[in-house]
Amino acid sequence: MPGTLSKWRMLTARQTCKLILPMAISVAIVEDNPEVRRNLSRYIGGAPGFTCSCACATAEEALRVIPQSPPDVVLMDIQLPGMSGITCTSSLRKVLPSVPVMMLTVYEDTDAIFNALKAGASGYLLKRTDPAKVLEAVTELHNGGAPMTGQIARQVIASFHRAKPKERAEDKLTPREEQILQLLAQGYVTKEIAGKLGITAATTCFHLKHIYDKLHVRSRVEAVIRFLR
Repeated sequence: MPGTLSKWRMLTARQTCKLILPMAISVAIVEDNPEVRRNLSRYIGGAPGFTCSCACATAEEALRVIPQSPPDVVLMDIQLPGMSGITCTSSLRKVLPSVPVMMLTVYEDTDAIFNALKAGASGYLLKRTDPAKVLEAVTELHNGGAPMTGQIARQVIASFHRAKPKERAEDKLTPREEQILQLLAQGYVTKEIAGKLGITAATTCFHLKHIYDKLHVRSRVEAVIRFLR
């Protein structure tokens, strides 16, 4: 944590004011550590194209405050006093189903990853992530992606391969569809997946439609969660 705090201190010291652009991405923060919460809110609030809508210290406060003025993205710590960040995410998603939540935490274990995804989280980053990368991840999440660190994505994929359930023959994914879902789990968006696989964006969307039909889901995040279970 000291290294993370020093990063926020240096960056927030340089960003003392900004013009709030009409299209700025609004971010709500739920973090119990007062210094991390303060520095993170100052950094996001001072970054061009972003604004901090609120900074809550507990899950209970978040559930009272955030629905009153829904943000574009929520950054949620897992370990909170009282109600956990995972439980808060589940409750918040019921009230604001269209608002994506990204877990920002020190934990790296696979159980925490799965629990966060099952609760409705759309992204997952470690607290030691460089602050500038957090802004990139927030933007990606806002644009429909599902950002995760490479290390976490590898853990999720490895866990999937160990515990993949039996499938009905008609629902079995093709190798190409599995490639696309693995890239989705790593947070890549349609255009990036197309580039990595050497196919067109239209072909990628065609595959995604078949993936959704086979997994009986309606969104990318639901597809990734179903694929990883």
